[in-house]
Amino acid sequence: MMLLHHSRGLQSHSTPPPGMVEVNDENYTRVSEFVIVGFPGLHPSYFQLMAWFFFFIYVTTISGNFLLVGLFVLERSLQKPMYIIMLSLSLSDIGFATVALPKVIARWWWDDGRISFNTCLFQEQMIHYFGTLNSLIMMTMAMDRYLAICHPLRYPMLMTNQNMSCLTVFFWMSATVIPAIGTMDFTKKVAFCGPNHILHAYCDAVSLTKLACSNVVEIQGSSIGLAMFVLFAPFTFIIFSYVNIIVSVMRIANAQGRLKTFSTCATQGCIILIYYIPRFVVYCAPYIPNLTMTPDLRISLTLVYSLFPPVANPFIYCFRTKEIRTILVHWGHGWRNNMLDWSKPNTITVINKSWVR
Repeated sequence: MMLLHHSRGLQSHSTPPPGMVEVNDENYTRVSEFVIVGFPGLHPSYFQLMAWFFFFIYVTTISGNFLLVGLFVLERSLQKPMYIIMLSLSLSDIGFATVALPKVIARWWWDDGRISFNTCLFQEQMIHYFGTLNSLIMMTMAMDRYLAICHPLRYPMLMTNQNMSCLTVFFWMSATVIPAIGTMDFTKKVAFCGPNHILHAYCDAVSLTKLACSNVVEIQGSSIGLAMFVLFAPFTFIIFSYVNIIVSVMRIANAQGRLKTFSTCATQGCIILIYYIPRFVVYCAPYIPNLTMTPDLRISLTLVYSLFPPVANPFIYCFRTKEIRTILVHWGHGWRNNMLDWSKPNTITVINKSWVR
């Protein structure tokens, strides 16, 4: 790992090492690129295995979520508020996977972990953008289920396609605000002039602040505060929604109706817990006394809450949503019938003139 002294006010005529650039006006050497380390404890013999694993995760995520996007575009019956939320979640998952995974795959496939300073900041911005967006989308999903189960008479008036589309556009735009604040702090207030090896699978705010050679206490506090707000505000509403859903479901006299409603919400609730619980652990671990988290464990938890929901969501909504299952079965039957028609030899019917009178 490269260590350089922050030499403001001192003349240095030495040539900057790779990954550093000399800034004349402030007279110190600054980081021009970072190196993504990934799992620091991973033996090189497992690099190819990890590359194939994350390549499989990426292809599965992209394929599954594009399938949901295609279903929404081609089937007019799916153009309803609930599926607008699914479409938004699928697009967000595609964006996150495309921003985060290609560099991780390159790190272990070709042992190429280098990433330029500006690209790293862009990745950090987009990682936190899609994290914020997913949190808002999950809150919207909880709100949709809450209104559908607890206020079924108001649901058709409140959850229209127009209202849901406007809310979705608003969330996609507002999700840029908090990550942009963090990125501006890194570009204006933080100096990187020493270590440039990121102990993570991608660039994020926590990993970058650990490499700064300036005072980052204030910035670190504001970053954690903003992250907790982005997580706690939607999570609080999600808990409120599901508590009310459980109370409403328990009032249903029909046991079969209770089971069906619980089944509808249980899977979504599990994905939400997988998304939030490990994230809270990662963010809060440095502030919990006597709790030590190794870099490998922190990276593993981060990848669990970052990558598992995007992979699982398409399968969950395809196999557990009756309407989507019906469409997929119809598509499958149509494709099979077309294949059978193409495989049959062409037949020509010869009509005898004597038959025609």
